[in-house]
Amino acid sequence: MRFPLRHRPVTAVLFSLLLLGGCGGGDDRPPAGAPLAVQAKGTANPSQSDPSCAALTANGSVVVGSGLPGDPAAPELASGYRTGLQAVHAKSFMVVTANPLASKAGCDVLKAGGTAADAAVAVQAVLGLVEPQSSGLGGGAFLMHYDARTQVVQTYDGRETAPAAATENHLRWIDDQNDRTTPRPSARASGRSIGTPGAVRMLELVHQEHGRKPWKNLFDAGIDLADNGFRIPGRMADAIAGARTNLQRDAEAAATYLNPDGSAKALGTVLTIPAYAATLRAIAEGGADAFYTGPIARDIVAKINVTASADGSTPITPGKTTAADLANYRAKKRDAVCTTYRVYWVCGMGPPSSGGIAVAQALGILENYDLRLYPPTDVDNEGGRPQAMAVHLVTEAQRLAYADRDKYVADTDYQPLPGNGVATMVDKDYLRARAALINPATSMRTAQPGNLGPVPAGIMPPSPESGTTHMTIVDRDGNVVSMTTTIEAGFGSYHMARGFMLNNELTDFSAAPADANGQPIANRVQAGKRPRSSMAPTLVFRKAADGSRGEFLMATGSPGGAAIIQYVTKTLVSALDWNLDAQQATSLVNFGASNSPNTSIGGEHPKINAANNGANDPLVLELRAMGHTVNVGSQASGVGTVIRLQDRKGTLQGGADPRREGLVLGDTFTP
Repeated sequence: MRFPLRHRPVTAVLFSLLLLGGCGGGDDRPPAGAPLAVQAKGTANPSQSDPSCAALTANGSVVVGSGLPGDPAAPELASGYRTGLQAVHAKSFMVVTANPLASKAGCDVLKAGGTAADAAVAVQAVLGLVEPQSSGLGGGAFLMHYDARTQVVQTYDGRETAPAAATENHLRWIDDQNDRTTPRPSARASGRSIGTPGAVRMLELVHQEHGRKPWKNLFDAGIDLADNGFRIPGRMADAIAGARTNLQRDAEAAATYLNPDGSAKALGTVLTIPAYAATLRAIAEGGADAFYTGPIARDIVAKINVTASADGSTPITPGKTTAADLANYRAKKRDAVCTTYRVYWVCGMGPPSSGGIAVAQALGILENYDLRLYPPTDVDNEGGRPQAMAVHLVTEAQRLAYADRDKYVADTDYQPLPGNGVATMVDKDYLRARAALINPATSMRTAQPGNLGPVPAGIMPPSPESGTTHMTIVDRDGNVVSMTTTIEAGFGSYHMARGFMLNNELTDFSAAPADANGQPIANRVQAGKRPRSSMAPTLVFRKAADGSRGEFLMATGSPGGAAIIQYVTKTLVSALDWNLDAQQATSLVNFGASNSPNTSIGGEHPKINAANNGANDPLVLELRAMGHTVNVGSQASGVGTVIRLQDRKGTLQGGADPRREGLVLGDTFTP
């Protein structure tokens, strides 16, 4: 029996691994000289007594990266949705990432007694190699950390910054006085889009405060894979093919990801990146300073300031970043956005991310409705089928939240929030009034922002973002990391330095400093400013008897650009209101809306009939009857969820998004 690619069950996927020899230029054997993690031999179960960090299969367990049948790291065609995933259970530690090799790297650190912070460093080092279209050393990140001993929630801001020489017109004009034309070949592909990277400095700060293992040892997996090779996975292969023309402008990127004839390196091709390994070695030995000063920093600045493509045929507008911009970059500790939702506390990331506030507002509005009345129907491993009323209420709440986000939220170091800041925006009375604007029978289609006081009134239209990934980690001491990391769009700016891609994060700013009426836009470019983000790493806690924040319950987050807010809200509602398990809540049909008439229903999900634009799907028809303009395009979320169960031992339950190549690993067991 054959299954459509986008709905392939796990059993079919595992079977297909046996047929991959010859696909993408190689057989199933690991490359010569492969590191132990890639070259591991042995039976299906590497250790009957301790299968930690191995992938569970119907025949036991298999070492991730071994190349043996059932290995989830074996290259597989990118599919829109993997059916059949089930929640994974672990005794004390767990990691969820969007790539099996990254999950293995983080899990090995946890297994060896490392903390969640240690594991996050190892995971990022591998993700920048195996998922370069999504994140890396040349990008930024937001990280939420929960210290189980002190019960402190701390957020870390590793967002990129605009150079000191940037003006308000940095993205829209080559020169404010003499050349008011658009940067070439586009703002994104010019040097103007590249913000000073923040991920490395942020991870060092987190490790200094919460790490246990030596910093220099946390890069071993990334170095081994970069030196000895890994097979290009499906999503990466698709991304290379889609970016081929743009990658050709950069000699290093072309040499890394394209064949000599200019074609894209294919699925399953063994890829080594010695320059990336060298960069990781430098950071491992010299800390973040080795990245932000010295030869690596000089090469980053040089690449940002190139003036032509590799062959000289295409002019490229240089950026304005200097060595001083890199040397002066600092990661920041921020206050978490924490608010109650029913019998829970939900904590998210504050500005310059809008994710924490928008999720908190959406939940605060939904708190005025009993969503338990509208649970999904036909519930199975895929999460079931959402009811139209549930989708209506959630998307209307999101429209109201996005309206406030678009007007008010930016880097608060430059643009303060209205009133008393976060407290004003998540005030229960305010959100109750916003909830009263929802008509249960008809969509408002486009919401107006609330009147929260005198602030810049220009509203920035949404912009696409896609180059992002997420990791969720719990260590054996109960410490938690929820981290969303990004280079903004697929392969960022298409500029590459020292083996890693450079971001195009500054395009998250409004290119115009004011709206059509001359009102300043909060998220305009300013020197040293951090662009607004939608990233929403989230932690959930039970409410204690006295109403305070109690024990840790759940961590989640997702890539997806502005839709991250929608994916995270859906996952939270699914787990907290509808009691879906970690995998079901992650897998459930994606639905949501920004502030427009369009309501998105993820057509990649097997329970949605996306044919003829959803004309025959009951959910779509019900929503359209309520005034929604429904889009059933596929949605590439990448949710990673961990839930601590209320059993006697407090075991962990994890789910990886079936829309990506994610994997849950830990000291797993079959309940």
